[in-house]
Amino acid sequence: MTLALYGVRLRAGAFTLDFEARFTARVTGLFGASGCGKTTLVEIIAGLRQPDAGRICLDDVVLTDVAAGVSLPPERRQVGYVPQDGALFPHLDVDGNLRFARRRAAGSAYFSSDRVCSVLGIGGLRSRRVRDLSGGERQRVALARALVSTPRLLLLDEPLAGLDLSRKEAILPYLQRIRDEFGLPMVYVSHASQEIIALCDEMAVLSEGRLLQHGVVEEVFRRPATPEVARVVGVETVQPARVIEVRDGLATIALGPVRLSALSTGLPPGTTAVLVGIRAEDVILLKDPAGVRTSARNHLTGTVRTIDSAGPVLRIELDCGFPLVAVLTRQAAAELGLAVGESLGALVKAPNVHLIPRG
Repeated sequence: MTLALYGVRLRAGAFTLDFEARFTARVTGLFGASGCGKTTLVEIIAGLRQPDAGRICLDDVVLTDVAAGVSLPPERRQVGYVPQDGALFPHLDVDGNLRFARRRAAGSAYFSSDRVCSVLGIGGLRSRRVRDLSGGERQRVALARALVSTPRLLLLDEPLAGLDLSRKEAILPYLQRIRDEFGLPMVYVSHASQEIIALCDEMAVLSEGRLLQHGVVEEVFRRPATPEVARVVGVETVQPARVIEVRDGLATIALGPVRLSALSTGLPPGTTAVLVGIRAEDVILLKDPAGVRTSARNHLTGTVRTIDSAGPVLRIELDCGFPLVAVLTRQAAAELGLAVGESLGALVKAPNVHLIPRG
């Protein structure tokens, strides 16, 4: 399946969406902070909003072509859409919601309600009223309703946003089962990196209505193309630096008095001014690094400046001649006996030092 968006533009007050891309992956994630335009974009694809300009095609079917005056109504697009709140009919039971969706299914081939309910584990809920369901149950029913309409494309707009952590962890495997068992192309909207990594093959990073980077999930998170992408995808350490030397595929980088090694792959010849990006989870902290044998090329010494709680982990900021952020489990931090002002060793492998040309 190819979802192609050409010059899609929508102005709404002070906000402008200006987007163009081709999605061909099994699951594409739309990633960015709240207000960046993710929901606006999926509503346009679903036919719930009309853009000011642009053309949208799902394979050979034109869904929207503003210049040609084409705008298929939502019910003719064969696009399943699950908004954040699920949008179930509260006056119907679960089966009633599924029957409504089945009536909109195109043709005779369809995903049966029995199969969908089995995959999503809601067979025992079919006679229940929507108002009697928990938040997680409602989301699974909303997913089932979208599936039994037999869409060619499934749009999921932050389906886990309204759930607490335990319910999110419970629903995520069902989303993976939908992906794996139905073979249905999906566009998945989220601002949570864990969900994008767990579900998506490719991702598109948005900021203020613009596409910043589109590519394989791991590549975008590991190698953001610009400082703005690095900020959006949560690269914790981003510092200006200078390339001193490139030899045998390795670049030597100066951050003030500190020298780092990084892979020079993708660095344009002659580049000197760069930003260095290091993800916090790629920093290994050691209490006594002397005598430790490791393949990591970058051995640093730093002083603990701050220790902050970040959910199940601790965020540690070191002064290594430049600010360096690491994350540790609480157990690991306790074993190291971490305290502000202490000296620690920090190891970073060269492939985990990402270079972004600047200027």
